Amino acid sequence: MIIPVRCFTCGKVVGSLWEPFLSRTRSGEDPRTVLDTLGVRRYCCRRMLLTNADLIDEVVPFG
Repeated sequence: MIIPVRCFTCGKVVGSLWEPFLSRTRSGEDPRTVLDTLGVRRYCCRRMLLTNADLIDEVVPFG
């Protein structure tokens, strides 16, 4: 739902990378190159950004 602040596995801060990642991938850039330029090297941190489902807009009306 909401991007976690830190990686669950290693503890690296990834929450601040969500907005740049989202905007650049929506503009058509390859997610692999975006993650490389943002400095996300570990596969555990990469999965935090790649597998996040942005569902907050669907959940807010029920809360």
